[in-house]
Amino acid sequence: MANKRFNEQMRAYGQWKSDLIKGITHFQKWLDINEMGSTEDDLRIYEVLSALQGDRLSIAFVAEFARGKTELINAIFFSEYDRRLLPSEAGRTTMCPTELLYDTEHQAAYIRLLPIETRLEDQSIAQLKEEPMRWTTIELDLDNPENMADAFKESVKTKMAPLEEARKLGLYSDSDTHLHINGKVPTEIEIPVWRHALISFPHPLLKQGLVILDTPGLNAIGSEPELTINMLPNAQAVMFILAADTGVTKSDLDMWKHNVRPMREGNEKGLIVVLNKIDTLWDDLKTVEQVNAVIAEQRKKAAINLGIAPEQIIPASAQKALLAKIRHDEELLKRTNILRLENILANEILPHKQRLVREHVVGTIGAMVKQSYDLLEGRVNAISKQLNELKGLGGKNDEVIQHLMKKTREEQVAYYKNVESFQANKKLLGEQAKKLQAMLALSEIDALLAETRTVMSDSWTTHGLKDGMKLFFDRITEKFTEVNNYANQLNRLVITIYKKFHEDHGMTELKPVLFSTQGYMRDMKRLYHDAEAFRNSPVTTMTEQSFVIKKFFISLASHARNIFFKGHNDAEHWGKAVLLPLVKQIKEHKEQMEKRLENLRKINESRDTLQSRIDELEKALAVVDRQFKEIKTIMMVINRPLGNQQDPAE
Repeated sequence: MANKRFNEQMRAYGQWKSDLIKGITHFQKWLDINEMGSTEDDLRIYEVLSALQGDRLSIAFVAEFARGKTELINAIFFSEYDRRLLPSEAGRTTMCPTELLYDTEHQAAYIRLLPIETRLEDQSIAQLKEEPMRWTTIELDLDNPENMADAFKESVKTKMAPLEEARKLGLYSDSDTHLHINGKVPTEIEIPVWRHALISFPHPLLKQGLVILDTPGLNAIGSEPELTINMLPNAQAVMFILAADTGVTKSDLDMWKHNVRPMREGNEKGLIVVLNKIDTLWDDLKTVEQVNAVIAEQRKKAAINLGIAPEQIIPASAQKALLAKIRHDEELLKRTNILRLENILANEILPHKQRLVREHVVGTIGAMVKQSYDLLEGRVNAISKQLNELKGLGGKNDEVIQHLMKKTREEQVAYYKNVESFQANKKLLGEQAKKLQAMLALSEIDALLAETRTVMSDSWTTHGLKDGMKLFFDRITEKFTEVNNYANQLNRLVITIYKKFHEDHGMTELKPVLFSTQGYMRDMKRLYHDAEAFRNSPVTTMTEQSFVIKKFFISLASHARNIFFKGHNDAEHWGKAVLLPLVKQIKEHKEQMEKRLENLRKINESRDTLQSRIDELEKALAVVDRQFKEIKTIMMVINRPLGNQQDPAE
């Protein structure tokens, strides 16, 4: 009912992706049929199709405990079950990061739980996701909502652990004074049984690619580095939830400053602040205007504390919204303001995600289709030129034909000289591209990682530990600055090579794909910020040294290595593919020139072949014209404006 708009948008988005996949698959078959593809083309198409098929819309919910975060998820997405699907009781519920999704590969409904003890290992959650045997799996009975609800409760289980064990797990430090009892350090504390939960559930929205990330409260978000390093920055939207009855507390503010706002740098549009539990301010002894004034005041105070405009905070009541949806109470639902949140997801977050996906597809497959389009356009022009030339030879003497042959041979000689120059530049570019790959080689960063681990392990002081972390990221930043400068030099060389060949031969101008380091630089900048926050955190100061080192290398350092790994792979792929469009165009130009010369030679030998050559060219032109029309249709599908979903076969 209420989330109908978001449901419709998700379905439309799914249809748009489906149409896009059909269009790209059509293009792939077209390349094969017309023998115009290459191994590199196949690889790029495969990568884009895999990315589209695995594409998800990720929405993260972040808050201190008792802010109604899980209830908000129930209200927005799962109200049609006429009950609370996810456990949402008074007090602390979500104890470990929980991802709700649908496993399209296995098409199964289950809960997978990762034991908390895996925090002692040198493996990240991303790595452990590749090892299903390490997880405890509970199958979900979709026909029994009661059993499902009970199964979901497993993810919030806790247990008592000795203080030293909690310390080793990184779940306790001497700064956690809120865990003390009557001012005394306890001998044991409550910890979550599970480190991470994956819930695969065939809900329509999840099947269409929605992923919901429910994070633990009590600022536990800071204790699982992958939340701040990977999951939150990669989410398309982050909902930060406050409670109207408490306002912005110190722990809310700490979470906002250290874990939420920095992670959304450059993507403020995807950050939604919710002032939940406004129903606690409803007062039957006050008028609606008076109640609204109280809510507005709370909203204003929260905005001042967070350093944002009041308009950026959305007041809502998750609990009453869920109740209203279950009871189909439209008046109560409107009062909860939940529809405004759903409209933001439907009209801002989802379209923004769609634009990003479209830009990626147009930037890769779109560029490939344009190259094929330009190649065929050049072929149509070349054949048309030959046809006009041959048709104009009717009745002309041998001297005219000899002149045309001589002129064509001269063009051919000049062309071959330029091809020699191109081959020399191609070789030079290949050598320099290998140097770029070497600058991003894993051996470079692995040596730095080993050096940093030694420095940190040998350090006797927290100050020494922190200096080791800073040195690591300072040197990595320097390395990426070098890579960026060198990539800019290579890009200038590529532009020069393309421009020279087009100017010399008057061929259709192609725009080369340049190597961009912006994404890596942005990721490194964000990672550097995370590292600084980690270094300067009082928790780091109070935590046992071996766990600090483990945490640093599992999260921050390993993520830096992943950026290098991706950069190296992208540089290798770019080095092989950057001149391919020009190589194809050169080959095409050579073939057309040879055909033209062959036609003139045969006509010079016998005027009887003139008409047969014209007939052959007209047939060839008809074939190329059909190919040209097909690629035009494919290009329209790939570049189709957003919101215009049609069957690409139409």
